[in-house]
Formats: sequence, C-alpha cells, structure tokens
Amino acid sequence: MVSGPIALIMLVVAVLLIIYGTAKLQMNAFVVLIGVAFLYGIGIRMPLADVIGRVTGGFGGTMGAIGIVIIAGTIIGTILEKTGAALSITQAILGLVGEKRAPLAMSFAGFVVSIPVFCDSGYVILSPLNKALSVQAKKSMTIMAVALGTGLHATHALVPPTPGPIAAAAELNADLGMVILFGLMAALVSMFAGYLFATKVAGKYELTAELEESYDTLKAKYGKLPGTFHSLLPLLVPIVLILLNSVAAFPTRPFGSGGFYEFARFIGAPATALIIGVLISLTLVKKELRPEARSTWMSDGVKHAALILAITGAGGAFGRVLQGSPMVGYISDTMGDLRLGYFLPFLIAVALKVAQGSGTVAIITTAAIVAPLVPILGLNPVLTVLAIGSGGVIVSHANDSYFWVVTQFAGMPAPMGYKLWTVATGVQGVASFIFVLILSIFM
Repeated sequence: MVSGPIALIMLVVAVLLIIYGTAKLQMNAFVVLIGVAFLYGIGIRMPLADVIGRVTGGFGGTMGAIGIVIIAGTIIGTILEKTGAALSITQAILGLVGEKRAPLAMSFAGFVVSIPVFCDSGYVILSPLNKALSVQAKKSMTIMAVALGTGLHATHALVPPTPGPIAAAAELNADLGMVILFGLMAALVSMFAGYLFATKVAGKYELTAELEESYDTLKAKYGKLPGTFHSLLPLLVPIVLILLNSVAAFPTRPFGSGGFYEFARFIGAPATALIIGVLISLTLVKKELRPEARSTWMSDGVKHAALILAITGAGGAFGRVLQGSPMVGYISDTMGDLRLGYFLPFLIAVALKVAQGSGTVAIITTAAIVAPLVPILGLNPVLTVLAIGSGGVIVSHANDSYFWVVTQFAGMPAPMGYKLWTVATGVQGVASFIFVLILSIFM
C-alpha cells in the first residue's frame, strides 16, 4: 500500500469527492459514499480482495448493528405523526409552560417530537399550531419559527434513535444509553441557545403569520387526541430500557451476573427496546384505523427508513476501508501529540455540513472518517458522537432542505432566513459543542 502521508492526502481528496458528488452533482449520497469507498481502497493500493471485503463487511456490519433500530424508530415516528400523538404532546407542553411563553413551549415541543420524528416532518406537523399560537400570543412569526425549528434540530442531531447520532454511535462503538443520556443534556443546551436567539435576536424582525387553518381546525382533523402520557410511552419506554441496559453493563455490575442481568441486557438491547416501542405505539391507533396502521403506516415508516439505511451502510463501508489504511498508523505516529481533541470531529462535521447541506450525511461521514482516530487521539466515543452531532447542525443554509422547510412554512424571505435561521443554527451548534468540551473535563 501507499505511505501514510499519501493515504492522508488521498483521504482529503476522498472528502472533496464526497462534497462534489453530493453538493455539486446532486448525486445520491449512498452512491457517492460507496463509490468513494471503492476508489479510496483502490487508490491506496489495498489488495482488491480486501477492498471488496471491507466494503461489504462494513456495510453489513453497520446494518446488523442499527438497521432494525432505525426502521423501528421511523415506524414509531410515523405512527406518532398520524395518530395526533405528536400534537397531543405539544398541547401538554403548551399547557404546562403557558401561552404567554409560547416560543419556549414550541421549543420544548420540537425537542420532544424530533426524538422519533425527522425534524423536517416534525416542523410540517407542528407548523399550523405554531402559526396559530403566533397570532394568539401576538408573537412575531420569526420568533416562533426559529424557536420551533431549533428545538427540533437539537434532538435530531444529538439524540438517538434519529439516524445520524445512532449511526455515529454504532460506528464509534459508543454506549447507546450514555449517548442518549448525555445527548439529551447537550440537546437541551442547544435548544435553549436557539430559544434565546429566537427571543433576543429574531424578535427584532416583524413577520405576521399567514394562517392556513385555525388551531381548532387542526385539532378537528385528528378528532379525539391520545392522552399525553400514552403518547409519550413509545418514546419513554425504549429510552428507559436502553439506559437500563447501559447500567447493567457498568464494570461494577450493579445487577450482578444472574437472571436479572441477562434480562436487562436482552430487553434493553436497542433493537429489542425499539421493537417494544413499535408495539406500544400501535396502542395509540384508533380501532377503525388499525388495519391501515398495520399495513400502510408501517410501510410508510419502512420506506422512510430505506434511504437513511442505505446512506448509513455506505458510511460504514467507507469507515471500514479507512480502518485498513496506512493513514491510521501515520496519524498515530505523527499527530497523536497535537491534542486536536474534540475539535477535529467537530470541524470535519461542520465542513461537510456547510458544503453539502445534509446534517445526517455529515454526521455519518464524519463518524466513518474519525472512527480509526478516536483511540489514537484518546477521545471518549460518547463525547465524540456529540461533538460530531454539534457540527452537524451548524450553518443550515440554501443547500439544506430543512432551511427551506423552516423559511417557506414561516413565510420568511430567504435573506431574512440567512440572518435568522442560518445564524441560529450556528449558535446552537457552538453552544452544544462548548457543553461537550466542558463534559470532557470530567469524562
């Protein structure tokens, strides 16, 4: 194979090819990542049998680790969306926080809803309510749009089972329970940063909401909404079970090594926990809609997961090829003392996010790139996932579909979107990364 420095230079070229293919040529990210994985392996003169073995092994290994989890997570999100459970959760948060603090309520609502529901879909679901509250609470739509959008963005990038963080956790062998626990903390910091930007900065711009339908009309579409606690169960139960699994795996073995330990490890395995979440979510469906839920809704969830699964698997394939590169040994010998720390994964994620737009692609690709370097640089895998997630939200602009979802549904002109939404995502990404740096002092 080629020397370490040449392999490192070729990695830079590979990253530029990924950016060019996805951003400039608008090619599907799966095709680009798989193609670059092959090209990089061949380019560094890896034996051809090893190239194909690493590409297929990396793809299959990633699918085995998180395929079921991503599919189950998207099914849960689809059912919460179609049953009105997401709206029920939002109503409850609004009742607790109060209409006078409507922006904070919508930030929290976005924070919760985006754990199982993709942020784009979550914004579309909650947009009519957001507009109605803007009128009722007499708040500028700029405040409400940025508050809701950043709340959704925070958990989407930092808290499994959304695809980006769960794929990064699998690639870096990070404990999923700890990623969820510390990811929730980092996402709260990110959410509050977005909320403060919305109220202190975005509030200086006046924008009146154009109501498509009233709050009452919106509720009437769903009929009787599920109860709040019932709506939360498909989210809470899997999270609690995964955390139980993490506690059981502590070196101190708090549950011993007998029957309960085995049970906790089984029921708290991410695949088991998310399947249980799917079963619980089906109890939200009204009796007359159950046949449709079992077929059409579940199929919609699987279809929604398909592209994400393909991209995630391709990222795993690229990562497996990188692990066999001479670059790893070279970095170990020459860069281990540079103390780049968590800035390296953060900045790579930022560069990929800004260049090609998709936060999920940026997170998955960055995880594949840095996976071989984490032990060399002495980084905590959990905090590395969160550093990557923080970089994956920064500077959402015109090449990001979510930029257009937020600005168009809010009626926000693009120049205003750059001033408010783009800057807000930068603020929340930096805020959560600073929190990661603080955590790194103690972990």
